[in-house]
Amino acid sequence: MTARRALWTWVAACVAGAALVLLAAGRDWSTVTHGTRTVAVSAAELAPALGPAAWAALAAVVAVLATRGAWRRVIGAVIALCGAGTLAWAWQASRTDAALRAAAERIPMAETGALHAAPVAVWPLVAAVGGLLLVGGGVVAALRGAGWPGMSDRYDRRGPGSAGRTGGGVQSERALWDAIDLGDDPTVGPDDTVEPDKKDQ
Repeated sequence: MTARRALWTWVAACVAGAALVLLAAGRDWSTVTHGTRTVAVSAAELAPALGPAAWAALAAVVAVLATRGAWRRVIGAVIALCGAGTLAWAWQASRTDAALRAAAERIPMAETGALHAAPVAVWPLVAAVGGLLLVGGGVVAALRGAGWPGMSDRYDRRGPGSAGRTGGGVQSERALWDAIDLGDDPTVGPDDTVEPDKKDQ
């Protein structure tokens, strides 16, 4: 796998992880009943940091594309921390007592023992999968990110020894035509002189 392909595979994995976290962060994670009343408890109530962590991870992915070298190791560590935090918050928010506490704040007259929680297990699991992808992506970026190409690599000017590379001949030919358009004769060397009377003829 080439370095550029490895980079974009990593980007896809990290974006998928952040997207899973955002998807889970916008859903109800538990349903609490009190008598005939049913209260849905959302991830925003149980783990409000999930959404910001996902957005921070996405911003860090963009930062990896825009930076090089040691900075990528630092940003990779940030992505891994976002993923680790997501795992911790998902585990804590999936607990039944967390849903009961959140519901009790919305039903202040209810006794805790009279509340019954029915967690929706799929969304904490989705958030955990996203967190694992972010942890793995952060570790990979910290270890191998320094060797990945940057966004501006394809736009960098070729060096003097790049005439034999693909496209070098095209660039040289274009430079000759540009010189002709400016009125210069690229076939005349620096030591060649043209007598004034012959030039005017």
